[in-house]
Amino acid sequence: MNQSDIDNIQLMIQGDLLLNEPMHKHTTFGIGGNASCYIMPKTINELKKVLKYSSKNNINTFFMGSGSNILVSDIGYNGIIISLKRTFKTLEIKEDATINSDSGVMLGSMVKKATSKGIKGMESLVGVPGTVGGALYMNAGAYDHEISNYFESAILLDQFGNEKMYKKKDVKFGYRYSSFPKNEILIKATFKYHKGNPETILKKKKTASLSRKTSQPLKYRSAGSIFKNPEKKSPAGYLIDKSGLKGFTIGGAQISDKHANFIINKGNAKAEDVIQLIKLAKQTVFEKYNIKLDLEIKLLGEFGAI
Repeated sequence: MNQSDIDNIQLMIQGDLLLNEPMHKHTTFGIGGNASCYIMPKTINELKKVLKYSSKNNINTFFMGSGSNILVSDIGYNGIIISLKRTFKTLEIKEDATINSDSGVMLGSMVKKATSKGIKGMESLVGVPGTVGGALYMNAGAYDHEISNYFESAILLDQFGNEKMYKKKDVKFGYRYSSFPKNEILIKATFKYHKGNPETILKKKKTASLSRKTSQPLKYRSAGSIFKNPEKKSPAGYLIDKSGLKGFTIGGAQISDKHANFIINKGNAKAEDVIQLIKLAKQTVFEKYNIKLDLEIKLLGEFGAI
C-alpha cells in the first residue's frame, strides 16, 4: 500500500485504523509480523466504503474474526485486514429460539446467553474460540455438532460493498467448510434453534467444557486444531501422536504433549517455527500411514510451499 491509499482510507474511517500493526497482538497464536493497515470499522457504511476503495484500487484485503484460527507470517501482510470483532456486536435472542447475531459477536458469548435461556443445540460449542462470523465461515464444530446445523440465513458484503442475502438452501456446508464466497465478508447471521430442558442443557454443556479442559492445552497460546481430521480415518492428533511427534519442539513452538493436533506457542514462537512443525507432521504421517493431512488453520502472508 502507498501513502496515498492510506491517506484516502483514513478519511473514510471513524473506527480504529492502525498502521503497520503487529499481528501477534490480534491472533490467539500470539504470532505474526505487521499488517500495512488493520481496520475495525465503526459502521457498515464505513465498511462498504473501504471495500469499494480497496477493490477499485486492487489492494489486498483479508477479513478476520478474533484471530483464533490463523497463522500470520513473520514478514506480515501487505494490505488491509478488516476485523468486525469490536464493533459488529449486536445479539438478539427471541422467545421462539431464533437468534440474530452480528458477525463480531464472540461465539462463546452467544452460546452462554442462549443456553442460559434454555435453548438447546449448541452446548458442545462451549469453549470454541472465535467470532460467530468466523465460526460460520469455517463451519466450526465440536463433538459431532456444527454451527451450520441450525443456520437459516446470512447477510454478506461483496468486494464492492453490495449487500447479499444467503438462505440455507444457497449454502453448502461440510467438515470445516462453507461455500460462502471467500472474497465476501459476513456481517449478520440468523439461526433457528429449539427450547430444551435446562438441566439437560447444563449437563451437556459441562460435559463438553470438561472434555475440552482435560484434552486440550488451553494454558498455552495456539490456533486450535492445526489439521482437519482425515475423512473416515483416524483423527489427525492420533496419527501425529502415533508418529512419535508429541512434544517435538522447534524454536519457540511445540507439538503439544497433551493433544498432538495442537501446536503451541511456548512464549517466543515464530511463524517459521510453526511451519517447520507443520511440514514435519505432514511428512511423517504421510510416510508412516500414507495419509495426507490438510490444514484447518488459515495462513496469511508469504510462506512458500507447505
